[in-house]
Amino acid sequence: MNIVVCVKYVPDAQADRGFDESDLTTNRESVDGLLSELDEYAVEEALKIAEAGEGEVTVVTIGPDKAADAVKKALQMGADKGVHISDEAIRGSDAFATSLLLAKAIEKIGAPDLVITGMASTDGTMGVVPAMLAERLGLPQVTFASELTVDGDGVTIRRDGDTASETIIAKLPALVSVTDQINEPRYPSFKGIMAAKKKPVETWSLADLGVDAGAVGAAGAYTKVLSVTKRPPREQGQIVTDEGDGGSKLADFLASRKFI
Repeated sequence: MNIVVCVKYVPDAQADRGFDESDLTTNRESVDGLLSELDEYAVEEALKIAEAGEGEVTVVTIGPDKAADAVKKALQMGADKGVHISDEAIRGSDAFATSLLLAKAIEKIGAPDLVITGMASTDGTMGVVPAMLAERLGLPQVTFASELTVDGDGVTIRRDGDTASETIIAKLPALVSVTDQINEPRYPSFKGIMAAKKKPVETWSLADLGVDAGAVGAAGAYTKVLSVTKRPPREQGQIVTDEGDGGSKLADFLASRKFI
């Protein structure tokens, strides 16, 4: 079974994240980054499926030079090969352009049996790319999987909601997005880290994918950030002394903030 996993290089949540002042895009160059935590679950699930039978796992990412680190981490976990889509014209791309680039890359890799993604990225948190990608590839989408089973020519997932769990079945090939409830991602072993150095990673440009620069980047984006304001520093909280009327004071405070 051939499996493609889409992963993303995101700014570290512990870093001083921000926007580039020149174009108000997310600053990915001057801050530390890593493989999106939610994508680690997708990589782990692909590896489990491949290890249960005969399979190959290819990881695909989009981004600047540093984004290669996301591919490297996935290869260290056990993926077989990687693809890094890198082109200066991609800067500022929105979800539509991202899904286009991923679709073109997957088509170039060759029709996979299964495409797996995380439920969203930890920086954008939109969660729409899996559905857009499935539409572009003409694949059934089974999203937000808390459990995934591949059996013969079909795939079955369990989707857990607030009030019920759903079982969804689709024929392969298909696209599945997974949640952080599905597994516990492995840590790269020393053996995996050393083996990753010999695994193939291809870097593709827009020309390699046959994508016009006008369809991606800021020029092709449907949305644009117009202004950015830093979050104000947290102010000292208000101390309420209970002199028999603490409950009333608390209620008044909550009402003034429209919590009640």
